[in-house]
Amino acid sequence: MSQLSKLYEGKAKILYATEDSENLLAYFKDDATAFNAQKRGTIQGKGEVNCTVSSVLFQYLEERGIPTHYLEQTAPNRMRVRAVKIFPLEVVVRNIAAGSLCKQTNLPLGRPIREPLVEFYYKNDDLGDPLLTRDRILLMELASVGQVEEMVALALQIDRYLTTFFEDCGITLVDFKIEFGLDARGQIRLADEISPDTCRLWDAAESDPQRRVMDKDRFRHDLGQVESTYRALRERVLQAAKIGNSSPSAD
Repeated sequence: MSQLSKLYEGKAKILYATEDSENLLAYFKDDATAFNAQKRGTIQGKGEVNCTVSSVLFQYLEERGIPTHYLEQTAPNRMRVRAVKIFPLEVVVRNIAAGSLCKQTNLPLGRPIREPLVEFYYKNDDLGDPLLTRDRILLMELASVGQVEEMVALALQIDRYLTTFFEDCGITLVDFKIEFGLDARGQIRLADEISPDTCRLWDAAESDPQRRVMDKDRFRHDLGQVESTYRALRERVLQAAKIGNSSPSAD
């Protein structure tokens, strides 16, 4: 891998060029950040957990008709993906009130949301990744009307499929962040990753607000047992994928 050309390094991954200009190699790091990188640290084994969980979930979604950038997992912490031009938008889907939604609205933590809430945030660390309205997205020319509508529709489909998958794991999908990109043919594809770094996941059998947390909130809020919780989540995901419990069919 040292001979490959590094194209981009972010907080959680490094992207390398490959011999095929339409394919990239994603290396998942153990580095951890929170609060717009104001908090930094390392979660041992995080790269392997996130790469494996993302690989399983990308394949699960592809089987249900969701186009993704995933091609194959080439090592525990490496994934071959299609090259896409990422929209500078983070798409957040919320099923239960938590995190910034509670801070910004005073909604109580854990309040169910009747219909999934889809939000867009501008990927810009200098501005603090602000929440964007549809009209601001169009004003800033970050995406077209059709592209915004397609991303919302895909996000809601993804939410439905992931909710069912995680239910099979004994886990409640509280909310999650995803990113989309355009491939060489102009098709919108789900990209980046789906992992405990990008999802808020609660153990469905645990009522204690701290002990139920199975995601990066353990690192954000110093809840402890971060590495062991990440590993436990990976095992649940692998077991659910192996068993292939009840899963919704594609639309």
